[in-house]
Amino acid sequence: MKRVALVTFVLLIALIALVWEPDRPVESLTARWAPPPSQFVEVNGLRVHLRDVGPRDDALPIVLLHGTSASLHTWEGWVAALESKHRVISLDLPGFGLTGPFADGDESIQRTLQLLTSLLAQLKVERCVLAGNSYGGRLAWELAVARPELVHRLVLVDAAGYPRNSTSVPLGFRIAATPGLRRLAEVLLPRALIERSVQNVYGDPSKVTPGLVDRYFELTLRAGNRAALGRRIAQQREGETAKLEALSTPTLILWGGQDRLIPPENAQRFHADLPHSTLIMFEALGHVPQEEDPAATVAEVVKFLD
Repeated sequence: MKRVALVTFVLLIALIALVWEPDRPVESLTARWAPPPSQFVEVNGLRVHLRDVGPRDDALPIVLLHGTSASLHTWEGWVAALESKHRVISLDLPGFGLTGPFADGDESIQRTLQLLTSLLAQLKVERCVLAGNSYGGRLAWELAVARPELVHRLVLVDAAGYPRNSTSVPLGFRIAATPGLRRLAEVLLPRALIERSVQNVYGDPSKVTPGLVDRYFELTLRAGNRAALGRRIAQQREGETAKLEALSTPTLILWGGQDRLIPPENAQRFHADLPHSTLIMFEALGHVPQEEDPAATVAEVVKFLD
């Protein structure tokens, strides 16, 4: 019996050693994930990783907001298609990518909206086309509701806000939402968990490449990001979607028909509540259609802007 217990203990230690992943300092990740045209800008005490490309005289820049556990890299296909004619600003939101979390632990929607308005003012953006995916979509419409003078047009991509009614939630999100497991996840992170989570939000999991998994995996390990995700989930509140009915901003709604995290029924709710909206459904795509098929999705954005 003692021998079995000893073997079990040794195997457990070996397993922990295999998945032990402490936080990584941002400096160790910058060379790979922040090459030019990346820059870091100090905003409200936070060092924000962003990219600001395209014509500087564009009066209506396009601002892109990613979703939970993603980064500005999710928009690279859109940026490549848009930057010849438009100023395009993408950023790592607080608590994600290379930006990292707020020092005081406040990960609320309101705090992030304050940072976004300060960032736009600092970049001298008086009015913009605002696009967001998932959590970034919620930030986009909440900012349009709170500051309609800032948002000329709105693009919502599988946006959050209504009760999700998910049919499948990535395992990584479920762990982050479970208090006991959340603390373990701050030091233990199997790469396979990230791979499964990314595959879960794609309509076609075969499109998930090792390089894509590397990106999600390494940026999740950025110091403070895992702890910040747990706090964000604990601090989240219901969206005030009733205010959407009064929003006069022209809105393009793009949605993946295979989205199981925020199913297509939510797209119909946005379309019904937003008085000046157009809905485009991509039947084969999942929760991050801008990343899974950037060419098809950005083509609709180009039409919308034209």
